[in-house]
Amino acid sequence: MRRPKRVLILCTGNSCRSQMAEGFVNHLLRDAWEARSAGTRPAERVHPLAVAVMGEAGIDLSGARPQSVTAVLDEPWDLVVTVCDSAQESCPVFPRPVPRIHLPFEDPALASGTEAERLAVFRRVRDEIRARLLPALEQGGRAGR
Repeated sequence: MRRPKRVLILCTGNSCRSQMAEGFVNHLLRDAWEARSAGTRPAERVHPLAVAVMGEAGIDLSGARPQSVTAVLDEPWDLVVTVCDSAQESCPVFPRPVPRIHLPFEDPALASGTEAERLAVFRRVRDEIRARLLPALEQGGRAGR
């Protein structure tokens, strides 16, 4: 049996977009891809609304914790995906060459309004991540380069 390819999903805080992306990849593409996520400036916790909307999709992020990209730099990656412009701009140099793609998504943590309005933004971003990231990985990580 072939080992899954390894993808690192980078964001700034590793509290919303990259965590949701990691959850989708590990849940829906686990035979082909193994995902980890990290942040260039990790937050203290995963955003509770990210946990909530992923729970609605059947994916439990309650035990997830943000981590710094420096903690995973030396690991062997088949692909790095940046999901925000800031992470793309400050993406570190990896010790080994690794292909990268950039698939930016709006930061749902910046949403304002009532909790229902903020949840709607988190749901929309969650659905966009699923709709754009998973097909890119199914195509071997070539989309978006």
